[in-house]
Amino acid sequence: MLTPVNVAVIYYSSTGTVATIAKAIAQYAEKAGAEVRLRKAGELAPQAAIDSNPAWAANARATADIAEASPDDMIWADAVILGSPTRFGNVTAQLKQFLDTLGGLWQAGRLADKVYSGFTSTSTAHGGQESTLLALYNTIHHFGGILVAPGYTDPSKFADGNPYGTSHVACQGDIPVGEQTLTAARVQAERVVKFTRAIKDGLAAES
Repeated sequence: MLTPVNVAVIYYSSTGTVATIAKAIAQYAEKAGAEVRLRKAGELAPQAAIDSNPAWAANARATADIAEASPDDMIWADAVILGSPTRFGNVTAQLKQFLDTLGGLWQAGRLADKVYSGFTSTSTAHGGQESTLLALYNTIHHFGGILVAPGYTDPSKFADGNPYGTSHVACQGDIPVGEQTLTAARVQAERVVKFTRAIKDGLAAES
C-alpha cells in the first residue's frame, strides 16, 4: 500500500489563469494518489476594482466555492504547491499576506520538513516568471522546507523551458491555458507527490 500524501494547492488568481493551473495541479496530484486540498488566498482588492475588470469579476464568481487558505491547511499538508501571478517580478500581495500570517507556525517549527513547489503566470515571456518563483522560494528556505522544482526532468520541460515551476504567458488574460502548460502542471504535480512520498517513507524507516 502506498504511503498517504497530503498536498495543499494554495494560490491567488485575479483573472483566472493561475486558478486554472491550480485546479489542474490539484487534479494531477489526486491522480498520482495524493489527498488534495485546493485553497485560494483571501482577496485584498476592493470590490470596485474587481468589478472594473470583467475577467476578474468572472473569476471571482467562478471560484466563489473554493475555500480560503488557512494555517490549518499548512499543518495538514505534507507538501504545499503555491501559485501566484507575477506582480513586478514578485508574488501578489494576496499570497504574501497569507504567508505573512504563518509566523506562529514558523516559530513552532510547523512549516519545516515539508515539500514545497510553485507556479506562476505573466503577461509576457520575460515578465517575471523566474524572479517570481525564486522570490517565492526564498520564503521556503526560511521555512526550512524541502524545495521540489520540476527541473529538466522530463522531455516536455525542454518545450516549456521553465525548470523553476509551471508557468504560463497569458498576455492580458486572452491566451488560455493550453496543453503545454497542462503538461508542465502534470509533471510538477507527479514529481511533488513522488518525492513527498519518498521522504515520508524514509523518515518512517528511520523512526
